[in-house]
Amino acid sequence: MSFSQLGLSDAIVRAVTETGYTAPTPIQTQAIPAVLQGGDLLAGAQTGTGKTAGFTLPVLHRLSTDTVGQQLANNTSPRAIRALILTPTRELAAQVEESVKVYGKYTRLNSAVIFGGVSINPQIKQLRHGVDILVATPGRLLDHMAQGTVKLDKIEILILDEADRMLDMGFIRDIRKVLAALPPKRQNLLFSATFSDEIKALADGLLDKPATIEVARRNSTVEVIAQKIHPVDRDKKHPMLSHLIRTHKWTQVLVFTRTKHGANKLVEQLGKDGVGAMAIHGNKSQSARTRALGEFKDGTLQVLVATDIAARGIDIDQLPHVVNYDLPNVPEDYVHRIGRTGRAGAKGEAVSLVCVDEHDMLKDIEKLIKQSLPREVIPGFEPDPTAKAQPIQLRSGAGHHRNPRPGGNGGGRGKPNGGQPARAAGNGGNGQQPRGNGSGQQARSNGSTQQPRILGNPNGGNGQRSAGQRDGGVRNGTPRSGAPRPGGNAPARSGGGRGR
Repeated sequence: MSFSQLGLSDAIVRAVTETGYTAPTPIQTQAIPAVLQGGDLLAGAQTGTGKTAGFTLPVLHRLSTDTVGQQLANNTSPRAIRALILTPTRELAAQVEESVKVYGKYTRLNSAVIFGGVSINPQIKQLRHGVDILVATPGRLLDHMAQGTVKLDKIEILILDEADRMLDMGFIRDIRKVLAALPPKRQNLLFSATFSDEIKALADGLLDKPATIEVARRNSTVEVIAQKIHPVDRDKKHPMLSHLIRTHKWTQVLVFTRTKHGANKLVEQLGKDGVGAMAIHGNKSQSARTRALGEFKDGTLQVLVATDIAARGIDIDQLPHVVNYDLPNVPEDYVHRIGRTGRAGAKGEAVSLVCVDEHDMLKDIEKLIKQSLPREVIPGFEPDPTAKAQPIQLRSGAGHHRNPRPGGNGGGRGKPNGGQPARAAGNGGNGQQPRGNGSGQQARSNGSTQQPRILGNPNGGNGQRSAGQRDGGVRNGTPRSGAPRPGGNAPARSGGGRGR
């Protein structure tokens, strides 16, 4: 099936074709016709399935082909906001808005993205000129609402992207405040990687007789990802990782650690082993995150070490290896972590280094994904069968076995980093931490593998250009030379804490 067969306008199909995509993914095949029909939609799709295009393409079609869209003289004429897309983090907001720009380039529609951590004044100026599609993070949108600089009374379509992540990050109150300001008659689209009880409750209160789409089993892991457990003693994890990288000649490895300190320490250790590595996490400056992710994407950096904040923010074509150096303390984050590989039908490998302290975490993960993961003991790294489990350090100075909800490295739901207030402003070390950063740089050549390109985001999955705290973002920059589509590698300004 082609995109034109899904009912999209010639202008949108032309833009899609220019990005090099030919065949819609399963979520796009199902979601696009459903959105075009005008009804509400509840969609379950894992990361890497092309869900962003699944809602941006039909929204662009609806707004550009109706009476109001046809009456627009050009994309700079005054207009009211007609579609609102809420995302949990900066880099996701930037990625989605980039998709809107690329796919809508031949329409008369325009868009804007607003987020915290940057000056509000340029956003006010852009909103004053009028935009059709607004992409926003909840906190900064509420700032604009409080100042009266954004009007939502003409919204026709509301999209909640990664709704499960927004709930995990404690945004439910913010979402409710936004919903109260919207017209009651509108189309609502809710996209989520997982369907928890909280998501079902939100959907029941928000959606009216929605069409329901699930392109993967709930909380399932992508079938093309080869998953493996390597049992190892806690003090042998670093030597084992170096051994695996050298023995298998891994050239691009994304490694997840539990803490920022652990990420920094591992980078230092790998460096002493002659393995090039850099870290991205909330305490890193924006320029450092931009550099690290940019070099990792273009293949010049061998190992990128990240904390869970980056689990949904790193989007790289054909990433071959993900390593859980530490198991996540929230089982769902395992699914999001390993979803960095095996994207768009490509094969990938997810390896977890598991010590005795993490056996309970492993049981919870296997219960969630409904499968027992294969174990492989590496010769020379056999774990001590008499070793006793120790409490896992989830935050500085405190030992915990579990962390009940995601929300930083150790806080409860909506209270990142050890219970700091979720709405408190502060530096990058407090509040909800960035989930990774992109540089707008192009990934390795499409010809590097035999896998066909499948439509996801217009940057081939590499369009995020900012670190994502609760709110944050980037400004448009100049596309990298030779890049086939718009984007920007101008670094974002480093933002504050989880709020503004």
